[in-house]
Amino acid sequence: MNKYLFSPIQIRSLELKNRIVLSPMCQYSASNGFTNAWHMVHLGKFSQGGFGLIFTEATAVIPEGRITHGDLGIWSNDHINGFAEICYFVHQNNCKMGVQLGHAGRKASMQRPWHGNGPLNQDDFDRGENNWQISAPSALPLDENWLEPNELSINDIEGLKSHWEAAFNRSVEAGFDVIEIHAAHGYLIHEFLSPLTNQRSDQYGGTFDNRMRLLKEIVEIARKTIPESMPLFVRISSTDGIENGWSIEDSVELAKLLKNLGVDVIDCSSGGLMGSATAAKIKRGPGFQVPLSDEIKNNSDIKTMAVGLITDAKFANDIVQDQKCDLVAIGREALFNPNWALHSEIELNEDSNFNNWPNQYGWWLDKRKKMFNK
Repeated sequence: MNKYLFSPIQIRSLELKNRIVLSPMCQYSASNGFTNAWHMVHLGKFSQGGFGLIFTEATAVIPEGRITHGDLGIWSNDHINGFAEICYFVHQNNCKMGVQLGHAGRKASMQRPWHGNGPLNQDDFDRGENNWQISAPSALPLDENWLEPNELSINDIEGLKSHWEAAFNRSVEAGFDVIEIHAAHGYLIHEFLSPLTNQRSDQYGGTFDNRMRLLKEIVEIARKTIPESMPLFVRISSTDGIENGWSIEDSVELAKLLKNLGVDVIDCSSGGLMGSATAAKIKRGPGFQVPLSDEIKNNSDIKTMAVGLITDAKFANDIVQDQKCDLVAIGREALFNPNWALHSEIELNEDSNFNNWPNQYGWWLDKRKKMFNK
């Protein structure tokens, strides 16, 4: 089989050894935004498992931009060293490291999922997790009994942009190879994009161009701040899946604009505006978001990353071969099998002797195989 999934790809000056990416997945295990041993082991094992690029979970540019008390952050220089240690380890395994930067908007200050995945309540307060003031483009709570956000003023937005700039600088200093701007799943930038959550009447609301303005400005800051050689990704919800909401047609036009601004890859997710992205009312099945990636890639002439219930190696290889995406993001399947990339390489007959496994594993596994084949 031709190794489409395992062919290298060049994005600016960065070469990835294959097309397999670890999707950002929140772990809700940080304290004051800092990495710890959990994050090192969690992210590091995927570099051992053959992934070409690994992303951190959503990493908040300010403390108030965290989804939960357990989110990672990069709002101070003190956060840099922990990320730098992870980047160093990942690089030792011939893998690249990306950071997903975000702000949760009106979905900030909520429970960790295993505590209920809703507004903070007395049980959370007893654990020492209290609410903080949240903000959004418009003062619309997520739902009944959720916190009401402050509507961001123009001055607030200017201040936020400076925090994004600082986060870009810290990400470069930490040694990340790729930066992704999180503009999906009902978080702050998505809230600006969607007409359902943006009811502003100033230059950041109303028209399609106005609703795109904040993302456009953040991308412009990124490209002025990070090295020209460094790839920039943007994750979007390609469709809200809600009547009168953000549509795939909107995403195609947005992708054209972002390409002209210097974005290299659109990470094509969906949903999440009115609740959990995994609970969105969008029909789900294997690769259910691949058609979104296909449409954006082939109508906007930009590289895309497909994500969502991609679990099968042959399917992943086929969608790259069919030019429906350039990269394939693996999420929960990687939690089930951290060696998914290496196992897929064997399944696709690209490595029968464990040559691409870490020496500490491959030597033993090849020896075991030869014993069975005697």
